[in-house]
Amino acid sequence: MSVLLLYGTDEFAISRRLSEISSKTDKDGMNTSRLEARLTNDEELNNAVNSIPFLSDKRLVILANPSQKYGAGKPRDKFREFLGKIPSTTLLVMTETVEPKEADKHWLVKWAAKTADAKAEALMAPRPNDMKGWIINEMKNQGGKISSEAANKLSELVGADTRQAAQEIAKVLAYVNWARPVEVQDVEAVCVSSAEVNIFDFVDSLAAGDGRRSQSMLRKMLEEQDAFAIFPMIIRQFRLLIQAREIVEARGMAQDVIEALHIHPFVAGKIFQQAGRFTMKSLEAIYRRLLKMDEAAKTSAMPLDTALEMFVVELAGK
Repeated sequence: MSVLLLYGTDEFAISRRLSEISSKTDKDGMNTSRLEARLTNDEELNNAVNSIPFLSDKRLVILANPSQKYGAGKPRDKFREFLGKIPSTTLLVMTETVEPKEADKHWLVKWAAKTADAKAEALMAPRPNDMKGWIINEMKNQGGKISSEAANKLSELVGADTRQAAQEIAKVLAYVNWARPVEVQDVEAVCVSSAEVNIFDFVDSLAAGDGRRSQSMLRKMLEEQDAFAIFPMIIRQFRLLIQAREIVEARGMAQDVIEALHIHPFVAGKIFQQAGRFTMKSLEAIYRRLLKMDEAAKTSAMPLDTALEMFVVELAGK
């Protein structure tokens, strides 16, 4: 298999699947390229895919949101032709947001279904009514148990946001030390997603150009969590901001953000507000920089905490 398409509405499940693939294909990140389709020109993509692996049998190229770049007609036909020529030394993993009702007719899903050297995996976000079951299963995956009432309570707090739910489950399991089932009072005591609130405040300070406050908040977060735990949340925040900015420019409202991004109303409201403080050009530049930082960290080119410090200084100083 040379091409894998991960599609659906569960951003967290897609991210987790990518981590699994990375650990099996290129654990140290020396042969991995992460690209956002609309920020990548054809030459960059071609070079990433056709480069010879370094001291390995396989390269991993992750391409996000190809449909945003390759519209109908000649661009899409040319891209399909390109996909048919991926060398055996490269695994190209594409990620695409696809609603359940659109899956069967999506052009990449149909292409993968009739291509021998390609595979597609659907990763759909659970419906609100299914979130309780998802929480119970995730609790088991993380080595714990939760009462039915507590699972209901947690689902009320996180909505259909599986990433936030997984983070809250990790926190509450640490709180009970995996010694007993999680109860409602445990959820109420612990699950107040302070890390996510900190990320919102951190991005607010960057948008305001407040370098001193941004640096102070970053240092505080790094004292409480490892840089590799914080960094994915920062990347996710700016990915959501790009998507929300598109909705803002289309004269959409916060409710449109909830429906399009499948995130908790509290998170959607904050994202919608923050999207108005950036231009699309600045968000794309920031996201491109974060992807380069991710590659540098995984190849040990620069410690991630140092890269984050430099990122804050440069961005807040603009």
